[in-house]
Amino acid sequence: QEQLVESGGGLVQAGGSLRLSCAVSLRTYSYLAMGWFRQAPGKEREFVAAIRWSGGTTLYADSVKGRFTISADYAKNTVYLQMNSLKPEDTAVYYCAADRTIVVVHTTAGDYDYWGQGTQVTVSS
Repeated sequence: QEQLVESGGGLVQAGGSLRLSCAVSLRTYSYLAMGWFRQAPGKEREFVAAIRWSGGTTLYADSVKGRFTISADYAKNTVYLQMNSLKPEDTAVYYCAADRTIVVVHTTAGDYDYWGQGTQVTVSS
């Protein structure tokens, strides 16, 4: 059964750091990209970062570039999102997602096939 389980969210002050984890359980890890999205109240779900499972190619939203880092531990089947220099505008529910893709690393939520339940990140000013 395909399953994605996020953890690591919480409350942090502006300028602080958090690391989100996504435990990935899929039948196959071929042709796969993993993404992080976020959704703030009253806003649409937006792309944050993605990584190709094979090869490690990464992609970031401009709003988090230089502050967030996506990585994968293949031995643990886990994807991480290291978030530094957090800002109040980073407050949102963060979702892990998996995309069956041969080449392109997608940034649109509709292209992703599997989703986790989300984890809340709150950044206080």
